[in-house]
Amino acid sequence: MISPHFFVNSLLEAGIDFFAGVPDSLLKNICAYLKDNVPEERNIIAANEGAAVGLAAGYHLATGQIPVVYMQNSGLGNTVNPLLSLTDEEVYNIPVLLLIGWRGEPGKHDEPQHVKQGKVTIPLLNAMGIRNMVMAAEESALATQLDEAVTYMNATHRSFAFLIQKGTFSDYQLQSSSPSPFTMSREEAIQTVAGSISDEAVIVSTTGMISRELFEYRAHNGMGHDSDFLTVGSMGHASQIALGIALQQPQRPVYCFDGDGATIMHMGSLGIIGSMAPKNYTHVVFNNGAHDSVGGQPTVGFRINIPMVASACGYRSVTSVDNIDALRTALQEKTDGPRLIEVKVKRGARKDLGRPTTTPIQNKEALMEKLKMKD
Repeated sequence: MISPHFFVNSLLEAGIDFFAGVPDSLLKNICAYLKDNVPEERNIIAANEGAAVGLAAGYHLATGQIPVVYMQNSGLGNTVNPLLSLTDEEVYNIPVLLLIGWRGEPGKHDEPQHVKQGKVTIPLLNAMGIRNMVMAAEESALATQLDEAVTYMNATHRSFAFLIQKGTFSDYQLQSSSPSPFTMSREEAIQTVAGSISDEAVIVSTTGMISRELFEYRAHNGMGHDSDFLTVGSMGHASQIALGIALQQPQRPVYCFDGDGATIMHMGSLGIIGSMAPKNYTHVVFNNGAHDSVGGQPTVGFRINIPMVASACGYRSVTSVDNIDALRTALQEKTDGPRLIEVKVKRGARKDLGRPTTTPIQNKEALMEKLKMKD
């Protein structure tokens, strides 16, 4: 394994000292080390991976130095446009060192949403003309690879990608995390909201812990899952899936269970929801100020006013709560949508939290059967 200290110091010695990206579980030890040891202005956790490429390009324009962009391969799609129309050698020819967590690596078991991504990661990089290699798991071999990558980028100004396999980096525990000021758990809040809605309502839940906790709530109570669409991938798009359903079935209550990281990732979607003004739409944002599913790296969720943003985008009702009693009161209010309820919760999840036992296709088909029964 490679120690995060060795890896980051090797980059710094090569003159690479700017980092931007979206955290990934395979990179969580590197992300934690960066958070503790690199100033915030040189390690920016971006809204999404494409935005990170933009940040990297701006850094290079200002300094002439090579930046780093880190991500899970599921976020590679967000980078395709700026990598091809901004940094590509046929456009502005800006070098970026890409660190990509290789989820769904062929031959290794992973969750269904990662399998296709894993298969196409290398072909996609090759199609974009981005030179790439699997990062070595030994420090001596890595030193040779880094030298090759830096020499290539300095000579050509082209981007270079390292694919990071599971277990490449040794453990590093985040030291700079501050205690959460909130006592309500996300799982408790999810159970409260899900337990308050009518039988005809549907829930579209975002990727990560939120969908897992919703699934376990249903299973624990002997309930079916046909009212829920568990968006196991497509981070940041659950709100638009929910909008698509709400517009076609305006008499059915539709809830989006979102996270702060997912909401921020594609925040422009709030403007579309507000402009379409579906009266049956409730957007519940569980805000813990962190990318909880991939290591707990911080978001800007507590630095911005999400309800105020939603209000400015045209939501008819917005509120923020941080305890169960206030959440129950907010849920009882009878107002037309779109409405947003921000639920501030503490970080973390149960260590024994399971995963959905149904496949994505089974989930889709069960929900579609329910949606055929229009009110």
